[in-house]
Amino acid sequence: MKNWATQLAAHYGVSTPALRNALAILQGEGLIEKVHGKGDFVRRRLHQLTYVGGGHMTTDRDVPRAALRVTVRATKTRARGGLASLLKVPLHSPLSELLCVGYEGESPHSLIRVSVPRDQAPITLQAEVPCWGSVETALAEVRPALADTQETVAARLPTRSEAATLRISTTLAVLAITRVSTDITGRVAEAAHLVLPGDRANALFTTYRTTPGRPAQR
Repeated sequence: MKNWATQLAAHYGVSTPALRNALAILQGEGLIEKVHGKGDFVRRRLHQLTYVGGGHMTTDRDVPRAALRVTVRATKTRARGGLASLLKVPLHSPLSELLCVGYEGESPHSLIRVSVPRDQAPITLQAEVPCWGSVETALAEVRPALADTQETVAARLPTRSEAATLRISTTLAVLAITRVSTDITGRVAEAAHLVLPGDRANALFTTYRTTPGRPAQR
């Protein structure tokens, strides 16, 4: 990578630091992506994602279903700080965490970190699944049905870890969504943090209204 950067800088008659600054700007604009251990690559056209709530996302209709996939990494952890507060459990309670990264082809497009009480974690979950719905199905097999979900949406800069996972610049804003779900017994079943690159994500909110004597309409 160092030799390649030196050669490219020499080709354009600029210093290596100037070249790296230029690459950082292009990455921030979503024109290139940095693949760890491989280098910088021109980013192909990104399909827009629309977050519709409840952890669900839609993408452009011309994206082949087979091109979408989700990798899942399950780890054991303990409830600390804000996470314990969200889940309404004592500090250091045993939790299971699912780190789910959505891909379109080889390019990551979303990051979802789900924390659940250890006794409600799925026993088996493949390392790669076709969609987020597969993760939800695995969770539903070991816990009561969900009754209520509250979501908080914010725009912020990504952490270094988030930027590295999504292959974006730390200067590119992301859409950050915190989702807390309660099951039918009144227990908080999960706390999820979703991170979507700001250059390709929209959020759709639907309000349901009722008229006396008429059912709710969308």
